[in-house]
Amino acid sequence: MNTVHADERIPHAAIVPDFGATAPAGRKLAIICSKGNLDMAYPGLILANAALGEGVETHLFFTFWGFDMITKSRMGELKFTMLGNTATHLPQGLGGLPGMTAMATRQMKKQIAQIGVPSVPELLRQIVDSGGHLWACRMSADMMHIAETDLFEPVEAIISAADFIEKSDGAQIIFI
Repeated sequence: MNTVHADERIPHAAIVPDFGATAPAGRKLAIICSKGNLDMAYPGLILANAALGEGVETHLFFTFWGFDMITKSRMGELKFTMLGNTATHLPQGLGGLPGMTAMATRQMKKQIAQIGVPSVPELLRQIVDSGGHLWACRMSADMMHIAETDLFEPVEAIISAADFIEKSDGAQIIFI
C-alpha cells in the first residue's frame, strides 16, 4: 500500500483544499429536520454529529414529520418504506405488499447496526452530550397537538420559526 503525501504531484489524485488544522471561530450550522422516516432521520443527525466533532456550534430544528424523531412515543419506531422511494432500485409494486415496510425497516436497522451507527434516540443523546441544541417548531407542535412533555427531554424548547431564524443567525442552513 502506498502512502500519498499532500506535497506529491500525482496526475490522477483528488485535489483537496487545505482548510487548516482547526475550525474557524464562530462557525455555526443549523439543520432543519422535516422528515420522520428512518432513512431521512440519519442524514441530519450524522451531519450534526460531524459538525460538533469539528467544533461547530450546531442547532437542529424539527418541523412537521421531523417531529417523529423527537417525540418519545415514536422516535424509537421510525420506519423505512420502499413505496414511492425510487432510490431503492426495486420494483415499486413490492413496496405495497403487506409486511414490506416492516421487512425493509428491519433490514435497514440491521445494516445501520452492523456499521456501528447508534439508533436515532442514541444519536440524538450523543449530539446533545456533545453540545448540540435541539429545537421543536411551534407551528408543527400546535398543528399536531404535541406538548413539550411529549418530546425527548433534551429538546430545549418549542420555538417559533422567527425564534429559530434568530438562533441560527450567521449559520450555514441545511434543510432535510
